[in-house]
Amino acid sequence: MAVDMKAKAEEFRTQFKNLRDEIGRVIVGHDEIVEGVLTCLFVGGNCLLEGVPGLGKTMLVRTLAETLDLEFSRVQFTPDLMPADIIGTNIIREDERGNRALVFQPGPLFAQIILADEINRATPKTQSAMLEAMQEHSITVGGTTHKMKEPFFVLATQNPLEMDGTYPLPEAQLDRFMMKLEVNYSNREQLTEVVTRTTEGIKVEAKKVMDGTLINEWRLLVREVIVAPQVKDFAVRLVLASHPGGEYAAPVANQFVRYGASPRAAQALILCAKVRALLSGRYNVAFEDIEAVAHACLRHRLILNFEGEAEGISTDLVVDEMLKHAPRVLEAVGA
Repeated sequence: MAVDMKAKAEEFRTQFKNLRDEIGRVIVGHDEIVEGVLTCLFVGGNCLLEGVPGLGKTMLVRTLAETLDLEFSRVQFTPDLMPADIIGTNIIREDERGNRALVFQPGPLFAQIILADEINRATPKTQSAMLEAMQEHSITVGGTTHKMKEPFFVLATQNPLEMDGTYPLPEAQLDRFMMKLEVNYSNREQLTEVVTRTTEGIKVEAKKVMDGTLINEWRLLVREVIVAPQVKDFAVRLVLASHPGGEYAAPVANQFVRYGASPRAAQALILCAKVRALLSGRYNVAFEDIEAVAHACLRHRLILNFEGEAEGISTDLVVDEMLKHAPRVLEAVGA
């Protein structure tokens, strides 16, 4: 059994590297972002990319879709987009005999990789229409539930809230994103390479690397990675450290946090850490794995209070302090 697990883990690392390298043929830099997106893919979670326009967020998602043999759909979110525009609606269809019947016309959400581009430019009503699809992988229209084809994966991009024409995503929807990755500006060498590729006629296209069946198999493998009780307890206490007024609350949470992370945060920490363990050649999760994914899994799940917002405190700073506050090991759970 151990030998079989070792062989599967080695093959997973090879396939992950092949997929990452193929994306890297098109996307310049952003290695941590690419790895975060692939981590969400292999644990079955949705991913949110935030950054100013023009940093390659949409190109990254398109390139990922090109490397996977899955159905791809892009939805450009705008203030006038309605829920029926993305989930579909019932229409009256007439056959050759003149008989009329209501038939469901699927919307663009009925794909496997969904690019929700500039998701925070749509109204909350339309954003909330995605909740069932993101969480349950199904959509209910007219009392009938339609299941999505697996694997199903939502990749959303958003602009910083300070920009014009944006709406804050509902907290319930943010919680459905396993990770929030912040896309920053390219450095000098990376920007030079981008300019060279786009101004000298150099065209690079990604090739298909993986299909849906293989992705589902890797998702099952990830869940087989072992998590020791003390490591699992560390992830749980890290989430509890974000709850103001709680037994394990960090001082920074008591001072600046209004609402802490939900149980989905603990699930995200464990699952994402399992992928990192496999990529590091281990079959069990270490404390370092939990710490490495903490910011991406927690930053969008912490709601600051008025004092935190007035002081300009970032949620990443809160996570930093939580990591310092939560010891890796306690003598016993609840000690």
